[in-house]
Amino acid sequence: MKRIIIAVSLLLLTFAATLSHSFYISSFTGELTTLLEAAETKAEESDWSSAWDLTQTAHEKWDAKGAYLHILLRHSETDSVYTGFREVSEFIQCQEGGEYSAANARLIAELELLSEAEQLTLRNVL
Repeated sequence: MKRIIIAVSLLLLTFAATLSHSFYISSFTGELTTLLEAAETKAEESDWSSAWDLTQTAHEKWDAKGAYLHILLRHSETDSVYTGFREVSEFIQCQEGGEYSAANARLIAELELLSEAEQLTLRNVL
């Protein structure tokens, strides 16, 4: 009986950790997406300095969680987001509106797909 209780407890703990991670990634990527969308708005207004600041804030938040993200996510996905931040930053510095918008949209999509991939859904389980 004791073994069953331990096994069920471990299973419940693993499930709770999975749900916690899923919720955390969803809120974290949502926060970054909000910052990047605000940066896009500033860039459309030709306020490149504010767009840079907002993008850098999002990038710093991503970097601050780098260890956690590299441990629990696929490296190809984290590397792709990192590359996206670099690309977006370069286009902001050059003030290339069209290219910036496309790169920023790609980065936002990558963050949304990352969040979606970590959700506990039937599609992800099968």
